[in-house]
Amino acid sequence: MRPIPWPDPRLWRSASFKLLAFYVLLFALSSVLLGGVVFWIAQAALDRQMRVRIRAETASLVAEARVDGLARVIDDVRLSERGAGTLAYRVQAADGRRLAGALPRLAARPGWIDLALGKGRGEAEQEGESPERVRALVTALGGGVLLAVGDDLGRAADAETAILGAFAWATGLVVLLGIGGGLLLSRGFLQRVDAIGRTAEAIIQGDLRRRIPVSGVGDDLDRLAGTLNHMLDRIAALMESLRQVSSDVAHDLRTPLSRLLQQLDTARSEATTVADYRAALDAAAAEAETLLATFAAVLRIAQVEAGGSRARFRPVDLSALVLAVAEAYAPAIEAAGHHLACVAAPGIAIVGDRELLAQALANLIENALRHCPIGCTIRLTLERTAGRIALAVADDGPGVPAAERGRIFERFFRAEHSRTTPGSGLGLAMVAAVAELHGATATAEDAAPGLRVRIDFPAAG
Repeated sequence: MRPIPWPDPRLWRSASFKLLAFYVLLFALSSVLLGGVVFWIAQAALDRQMRVRIRAETASLVAEARVDGLARVIDDVRLSERGAGTLAYRVQAADGRRLAGALPRLAARPGWIDLALGKGRGEAEQEGESPERVRALVTALGGGVLLAVGDDLGRAADAETAILGAFAWATGLVVLLGIGGGLLLSRGFLQRVDAIGRTAEAIIQGDLRRRIPVSGVGDDLDRLAGTLNHMLDRIAALMESLRQVSSDVAHDLRTPLSRLLQQLDTARSEATTVADYRAALDAAAAEAETLLATFAAVLRIAQVEAGGSRARFRPVDLSALVLAVAEAYAPAIEAAGHHLACVAAPGIAIVGDRELLAQALANLIENALRHCPIGCTIRLTLERTAGRIALAVADDGPGVPAAERGRIFERFFRAEHSRTTPGSGLGLAMVAAVAELHGATATAEDAAPGLRVRIDFPAAG
């Protein structure tokens, strides 16, 4: 596979890159949305946890004040602030004096407040210092004394920042990996598309043997390549069939055309009376009609092989069709000195072209009529067997040698013993074409004695 030059501007315009970029963008937006939700939940959880701690500490100090008095609370606050705890306190007298703790002066109104505290936990924020934000619960202890217990908001802010940072890094990494993966994926995709283009160009130049390479991974491009290769195989087969038909037509029509020319030359050089001319013209007309019938048969076979007749497919009662054709040919078979036997299982139906199926069955009967000596029996059978529908026409005539049996469905082929009988060698070719159109197979077998031609249809047909 020819490598794609790097960088290639087509990579950015490729469908695979655009699709992957869309999903990367969608994922990034989803990550931002998810990050916002997680941030909001984490923020609420941290705030709730902080308030629970503050309330618990406040309740403990209030209970202590009731039992042991204010002095004990002041001692505990001083002891706690000298420790390693994260809580901050203030015990404030009725005149606003600080009795203990490092929090700034409090308003006289109890409840939740946010305060700015200097790094040194002094009375207030010092100039030039970054303030430490504290959320505190103010409670009245009686006698105008206020108790405030607070916790550092910075810890919650640090956790929130860490969460946002993690999401930002993860989203950025995914976007970068997605873009890189998209470029690599698009590069491989374009290599395979270029291979398809080169194959198509080679086929346009006349190399009908070229096929699209299949990577073997079983993806969409492999399935497309398989379908296109199947189509190319079919086109190649049709081209070969056309070449063979052209060759066969040129070869097999040489004799009747030569006879026609000879008859016209004879009439021109030897005929002397009106009756002579009329006889020569009648013979030439008969030969021309034979040629036209042959060309019509070739054209009809080509149309069937092209598959256009599928537009006329309808449900067909095959059992009724076999009985109808047998009834139509019964007088001719009896008149020719033969016997007809027809056994058709009832209720067998397929989807197909009724006219073509009738013509194929008629061709099989006429083939048996033409090549069987007087007194033979022609058997028509229709049965469902082994998951298939088998339609067969058999006779007990001379049959076809095994060496020639595989060729009787070829155009213009005539067995050695039948070259003296009328016919163009296209009847069984038409049968094979109709069978293929219906997804069936036509086979020739030894009837011991005679010949049996069987058409096997898929049971689901």
